[in-house]
Amino acid sequence: MASRKGKRMRAAWDGVDRTVEHELAEAVRLVRERAGAKFDETVDIAINLGVDPRHADQMVRGVCDLPHGTGKPVRVAVFARGAKADEAREAGADLVGAEDLAETINGGEIAFDRAIATPDTMPVVGRLGRILGPRGLMPNPRLGTVTMDVADAVRAAKGGQVQFRVERAGIVHAGIGKASFEQEALEGNARAFFDAILRAKPTGAKGTYVRRVTLSSTMGPGVRVDASALGGAG
Repeated sequence: MASRKGKRMRAAWDGVDRTVEHELAEAVRLVRERAGAKFDETVDIAINLGVDPRHADQMVRGVCDLPHGTGKPVRVAVFARGAKADEAREAGADLVGAEDLAETINGGEIAFDRAIATPDTMPVVGRLGRILGPRGLMPNPRLGTVTMDVADAVRAAKGGQVQFRVERAGIVHAGIGKASFEQEALEGNARAFFDAILRAKPTGAKGTYVRRVTLSSTMGPGVRVDASALGGAG
């Protein structure tokens, strides 16, 4: 087993120089060619930023609508009542409720990937902070997940919107599709995400904002991308 895995990794790394920065098209090609697992691997973009997220004015956080979707089904829970609950259901929400939904979550059942809430239900949602917060599921007005437009928020979440937040080491990443996607689709999603990161540049960022961009698949090697060819290193 270990031997087969080792051979697969050596084959994946063959022809990839981790010190070389590639044009986006070439990087996507290398990643797709080396995604050799028996499942459809996710393609991930990781961007090293010149920020220290311990400082509030250097936090990078936001959302990005990927034009070609993520290739991954997203389960959405909506905290809403009355007509807004009906709108959420019609838009395709997987779970809808208020106090009853909170009770389910408190019981340990968290069968969703994104949570959306109307402002009037936030007192209920707030009591779930210790559960939803560490999982990155807490609705947030800045991310468009605390809103009266629940139908639009549900459709965006299911249509390819990804959330991002810089990690302690200054890295922000997201899945931008599947290895089975067409070359152009992955390129388009990568550019959209990179543009979103540039737009989210915080006021406290000093010096070089984008330090490194890397593409990889779930089981494949990291391939460096020339950030200047994506739109500038900031």
